[in-house]
Amino acid sequence: MRILVAPDKFKSSLTASEAAEVIAEGMQSVIPHADIDIQPLADGGEGTMRVICDALGGVVIPCPAHDPLGREILAGFGWVKKSHLAVIEAAEASGYWRVASQDRAPWVSSTIGTGELILAAIQHGASKILVGLGGSATNDAGVGMAAALGFQFFDDKGNLIRPVPSEFLAIRNVIRPPCQFSVAFEALSDVTNPLTGPRGATRIFGPQKGVIPEDVDRLDAAVAHLALIVERDLGVTAVDASGSGAAGGLGFGLVAFCGATMASGFDVIASLTDLEARVTACDLVVTAEGSLDHQTLDGKGPGALAVMGRRFGKRVVAIGGRIADEEALLGTFDRVMPLSPVPLPLDESISRAAELLGIAARRLAMLETLNQ
Repeated sequence: MRILVAPDKFKSSLTASEAAEVIAEGMQSVIPHADIDIQPLADGGEGTMRVICDALGGVVIPCPAHDPLGREILAGFGWVKKSHLAVIEAAEASGYWRVASQDRAPWVSSTIGTGELILAAIQHGASKILVGLGGSATNDAGVGMAAALGFQFFDDKGNLIRPVPSEFLAIRNVIRPPCQFSVAFEALSDVTNPLTGPRGATRIFGPQKGVIPEDVDRLDAAVAHLALIVERDLGVTAVDASGSGAAGGLGFGLVAFCGATMASGFDVIASLTDLEARVTACDLVVTAEGSLDHQTLDGKGPGALAVMGRRFGKRVVAIGGRIADEEALLGTFDRVMPLSPVPLPLDESISRAAELLGIAARRLAMLETLNQ
């Protein structure tokens, strides 16, 4: 029996690589003669840099940057020397994990750190930069990133504007930096949301970044104003582009300020890891993620993997730390299994994730052997 183990991360507990090792070990203990192929998943969010670097023989280059609140941090970008390719995650410098939940402040949070990583990659000699657009704590449409790259934003009196959402309504002009970079950018997203409107960055993702309900419309309007100025002055049209709302509008910013093309994070990583051939060669696909729900079926790695598996007539099963919308999930997966058979408090699930995942993998292997 040949099994492909391809999980995504379990946020705050296990990386995709760690989860893959735990699942493989658990299944091997029950099916000792199984031939297990391991490929950690990512779809543009956290873990993307590591998965791509591992696939292409890259390394992580550390460099100083700033977090969403402007505090100095040490971050890094992926570097594949032979192709002069840099891989950057929005979450690396601008992610949730950098800011405690009680300190999240979307009106003054910035992607400046992501811009600093981009600048460092360019100075390192990058000819192409992949930017993963998941897990950001920001809602600044990439303006902080742009400021780090030399773009300037002015009010109606010619004063330089601080590049954070609380100042967006005062912006009247955007000026490009004097030197343009000859670098190809590709933005990797796992969502298709536009920048503004009912499905836009602020309304859909803002609340989880700390936007209070009474501020949603006001912040969305501020971002829309900024976008109009940017599109007028830079001659781009990106507000309604698929994925422009990813990472608090960083997708928009990459297209508008850097000329990036948008791509499915899963599709890019699947191509780099030869995932189709590996799915074709296996008898069973096992995936997993911290949360399996309706979003899983809308471009997330495990859901996209399940669709691929179905296309080749393979059974695809999934383990989830949290499972919701099970009926919808079973329309795509052949089986979904919770991390624990009994509900556990979130903090316990996180602290015991490796142990529970190993047990779940053994339980899943036993069930699958009964299906043979």
